[in-house]
Amino acid sequence: MLNYYKFIEILISLQTIIFSTMIPVLITLPTTKQVLQTVEIPITWQIPSVIVITLFFKGEVVLKAFTIYLFLGLLILPVFHQGGSLGYLLTPNFGYLLGIYPLIKIIDKWNNEYNNIKILNFIKSGILAITIMHIFGITYTFIQMLFTHQKDMFLYNISYYSLGKYGYHLLMLAPVALLTRIIKNIR
Repeated sequence: MLNYYKFIEILISLQTIIFSTMIPVLITLPTTKQVLQTVEIPITWQIPSVIVITLFFKGEVVLKAFTIYLFLGLLILPVFHQGGSLGYLLTPNFGYLLGIYPLIKIIDKWNNEYNNIKILNFIKSGILAITIMHIFGITYTFIQMLFTHQKDMFLYNISYYSLGKYGYHLLMLAPVALLTRIIKNIR
C-alpha cells in the first residue's frame, strides 16, 4: 500500500517533471554595449530536474512519477515538450523519454552508493546516464526508420534530437553537480 508520504513525494516529482518540461533554458550574456543578451539553449529543464528529484527522493518514487507523466502525456494531457497524445509514439522524442528510465536508475544507484559526495563521481555517473538516454533515443529512431523506410530522416533526427542536444545536456550537469553537496546535506 502506498503511504501518504510516498504519495506526496510522487506528486511533487510529477509536478516537477511537468513544469520543468515547459521551461526553456536561457542564459544571459553581457555584450560590449553594456546590454544583456538572452540566449535560448534548445533544451528544457526536464533532465536536470529529473536528476535533482532523483537525488532528493528514492529512484522508485521518481520512476512512478515519470510513468504517470508518460501516461498523462500519451492518453490525457499534452504535457510533453512538443505536445502529447498517442501520436507522440511516432516521434523521435518518445525514444528519449524512454531513455529517462535508465537515467533515473543510474543516478539512483550513484545516490545510494556514495554517501560522501565526490562531484567527479557524480559527473561520471551523469555522463553515463545521459549517454544511455541518448542511446535509447537513437535506437528508438533507428527502429522507427526500419518500420517507416525513411532513411533520409534518420540522420536528420539523430543530428537534431541527439547530437544537437547532447552537449547541452552534459553542460547542465555542472549546476546540478554543485547542488549535490547541498542536496545530500538536506537528506
